[in-house]
Amino acid sequence: MTEAYIYDAIRTPRGKGRKDGSLHEVTSLRLSAVVLDALAERNGLSGHAVEDVIWGNATQVGEQGGCLARSAVLASSLDERIPGLSINRFCASGLEAVNLAANQVRAGAGAAYIAGGVEMMGRVAMGSDGAAIAVDPSLAMKTYFVPQGISADIIATEYGFSRDQADTFAVESQRRAARAWAEGRFAKSILPVRDVNGLTILDRDEYMRPETDMQTLGALKPSFKEMGEVMPGFDQVALMKYPHLERIDHVHHAGNSSGIVDGAAGVLVGSAEFGQAHGLKPRARIRGTCKIGTDPTIMLTGPVPATEKVLRDAGMAISDIDLFEVNEAFAAVVLRFIQAFEVDPARVNPCGGAIALGHPLGATGAIILGTLLDEMERTDRETGLATLCVASGMGAATIIERV
Repeated sequence: MTEAYIYDAIRTPRGKGRKDGSLHEVTSLRLSAVVLDALAERNGLSGHAVEDVIWGNATQVGEQGGCLARSAVLASSLDERIPGLSINRFCASGLEAVNLAANQVRAGAGAAYIAGGVEMMGRVAMGSDGAAIAVDPSLAMKTYFVPQGISADIIATEYGFSRDQADTFAVESQRRAARAWAEGRFAKSILPVRDVNGLTILDRDEYMRPETDMQTLGALKPSFKEMGEVMPGFDQVALMKYPHLERIDHVHHAGNSSGIVDGAAGVLVGSAEFGQAHGLKPRARIRGTCKIGTDPTIMLTGPVPATEKVLRDAGMAISDIDLFEVNEAFAAVVLRFIQAFEVDPARVNPCGGAIALGHPLGATGAIILGTLLDEMERTDRETGLATLCVASGMGAATIIERV
């Protein structure tokens, strides 16, 4: 089997996903093309250098619809002979794009791919494409559907995480993110976004709130308590599925949940022969990939079984992994991962995560994989694992090993 390597990984800064966000006037198409152009320029790619562009985004409607991947290729400097594939595995779309690319290379179906994703949450509203599991009563009733915030609170209730624990985790995420920026840890991978005149629009993640403390978070009301208890009563739906729980403890709010942001990221994946042909040195080998389905009601527990599966498939143990990136969709998601594997919290998201930096759905998987690789190189670690929970009950994971 051919080995698949990561040659480069870049991302844009994450802009606030609202009208006053710095990237609000930038389309999904343009931001995607900016990333593709940068990867081509940084790595000296010309002509039909890659087999395909695999691009993830979770809300494939409006400007993010109609095979955005192909549109982005045509809007970029890439050769028009390179096609494009848009994929959607919700929050794991960016990582799944990389995994698909790696497995295509491994199978001999092309020497190289550009993979990643984009989400302009301030321009294309989350959920605006509709979802059968949420809007079709026949499926919603069958699966005991509840919104993701309720699912996060179910995890906190089921596994015993308090509001203080969730808030403490959120404060630490903000602290780590601020430290990472202060120490220049993202410098290798950050791609400043500029306007048509070459003026910088955004060169730094703007969602961070490094002044956040326990007192600030303590003043916030639980975001999902009302929809759970009063309207439309999703707690009762959850308790029908999990009758052993006496009640749902609502611990999550805007401060300990992932931020709504805009952003894009891309990864160059290829074989050893591709690197030799283009004079490129691989940064890491993709050692294992996986995806898995999980309970659709609690929904967000996927990182645990996905990690178990990818480790088993790779013939590894949790002790073989030096660093972890677990997407901070909600604080309880990462707390559960740490609890399940009894890993040192210092080895999980050392540069902060989506609570501090934001979660641009379709791009996040590619972002955290690049962040993981950068941090492995900075600290001279050998192996890393990236994983995300996924809406409707799925999980995805990837193991990388430095070359």
